[in-house]
Amino acid sequence: MTLLRRWFAAVLLSLLSLTAASAAPKEEKVVYHVNDASNATAALKNIRNHLNASPQATIVLVAHDAGIDFLLDGAIDKDGYPYDVVVRELAQRGVGFRVCNNTLEGRGIDRQRVLPEAVIVPSGVAELSRLQAQEGYVYIKP
Repeated sequence: MTLLRRWFAAVLLSLLSLTAASAAPKEEKVVYHVNDASNATAALKNIRNHLNASPQATIVLVAHDAGIDFLLDGAIDKDGYPYDVVVRELAQRGVGFRVCNNTLEGRGIDRQRVLPEAVIVPSGVAELSRLQAQEGYVYIKP
């Protein structure tokens, strides 16, 4: 009888630990995809709102093609406000910015024009794929 009680207690503890592990909150990792700078303002607002609702979220914005334009030095929105201020604020909140090197090379843009808060990656599309497939990021296209 004692052996049966020990076995039952061990099974019960195992089940409780599995339940507790599955109840633990999962890390929220999100990648925002921008391939058209006309969506940049909306993307940045979405990211700000996202962080306000989920301050612990890990967020990365990947830009390629015409989407990189707002991450270049001197870029301004349609109302004349510089993007670098918002990018800097979000970077200080932990947002990562990635710029496609293929786009820079294809468009003949000097790497020095990329804002310092952004990291240049070999391929924006490959970075989107890697973040989703290998790191478990959720994809959002504003």
